[in-house]
Amino acid sequence: MTEQSALAATGKLVPDLVLTRILDAPRDLVFKVWTDPLHVQNWWGPHGFTNPVCEVDIRPGGALRITMRGPDGVLYPGGGTFHEIIEPERIVFTATAFEDESGVPKLEVLNTVTFVEEGGRTTLTLTAVVVKSTPEIAEALAGMEAGWSQSLEKFAAEVAEAAGGWL
Repeated sequence: MTEQSALAATGKLVPDLVLTRILDAPRDLVFKVWTDPLHVQNWWGPHGFTNPVCEVDIRPGGALRITMRGPDGVLYPGGGTFHEIIEPERIVFTATAFEDESGVPKLEVLNTVTFVEEGGRTTLTLTAVVVKSTPEIAEALAGMEAGWSQSLEKFAAEVAEAAGGWL
């Protein structure tokens, strides 16, 4: 998808991916697990990936820097910027990856994460909109839904573990 095709006729960005998970934990805890680098390091990325670099500066204008290591040992550096933080309700951030030889990302995705609590449970909704991509990363882009789904599975496990010591 190109930047131009990410725009609808109304000029609004079109969501490329919307995922929802209901977590058996209070919203404050879910928000903390999403934003604390010690937790993010455990859940970010698909199954089998680790994060030897995980820096999260959770404030508007703050940077996100994560390097994932695949099961084959290959490193996948990524970055991003936080745009909006409404604790514990909403996070908006841009994630970038696959830099070219000049350091320009070949992929940019605008992510919005909302947290809604009801009855001690939290509904997390992730909306990811591809803002920029290049043809050479089409295969990686095709795996975005699977990658986020697996990350959210790891996230749910991290929340469950954290909830054990929350109360």
